[in-house]
Amino acid sequence: MKLGKSELTVFAIILLSFLIGACFYSRMPEQMASHWNARGQVDGYMAKFWGLFLMPLILAGLGLLFFAIPRIDPLRANIEQFRRYYDAFIIIVLVFMLFVYLQVILWNLGIKISPNLVIPIGLGLLFFYSGILCENAKRNWFVGIRTPWTLSSDEVWEKTHRIGGKLFKVAGAVAIVGVLFPPYAVFFVIVPVLLVAVFTIIYSYLEYERRAR
Repeated sequence: MKLGKSELTVFAIILLSFLIGACFYSRMPEQMASHWNARGQVDGYMAKFWGLFLMPLILAGLGLLFFAIPRIDPLRANIEQFRRYYDAFIIIVLVFMLFVYLQVILWNLGIKISPNLVIPIGLGLLFFYSGILCENAKRNWFVGIRTPWTLSSDEVWEKTHRIGGKLFKVAGAVAIVGVLFPPYAVFFVIVPVLLVAVFTIIYSYLEYERRAR
C-alpha cells in the first residue's frame, strides 16, 4: 500500500516520539512527574518506562485509528471531499501531543515549563483548526459535530458545522488568552468548548425540527 505525504508525516512523528523516549531514558528519574493540577503544580508521578513510552504508544494508537477512519466509514466518499483538512487535523493533533510529551520530559530534566503555558496555546490552536475542519467537513460518521440531527440531514449538517466552525475558532482564541491567567487557564480551555458543544447540539435539533415542519 502506497503511503501519502500526510501518512508518512504521521509515521515520522510517531517514530520521533519513540526515539526521544529512548534517548532520554537514562536521564530520567525512576519516578517521573507526569500530571499537574489546574495551578500547574505536580500532583502525579509515573514509573520511568511508562512516563517515557506511554505517550508514544498513545500516538501510535491514534495514528492507526485516524488512518482507519476514512477506510471504514460508510460515508468514506464524503470524507475524501475534505481529506486534506482531515489529514492536516491529524498532524496537528499529534504535534500538539508531541509538544506535551516534550514538556513532561523537560520538566523532569529540571527545565520547568508550566503546562499552563503549553496546553492552552496548543489546545487553542487545535480548537481553531477544528473550526476550519468543521467548516469544510461533509456528513460522515466519525468527524465533526455528530448528532442524530446532523447525521440525518445534509442541510442540518452544513448549517450546524458552519456556525460550529466559527464558534470553535472563538473557543480557540479564548483558550490562548488563558495563558495570561495561569491559575485559571483550565477554565479558559474547558468552558468555551463545553458551551460550543451544548449550543451546537441544541442548534442542530432546532434546525432539524424547523425543516421537518
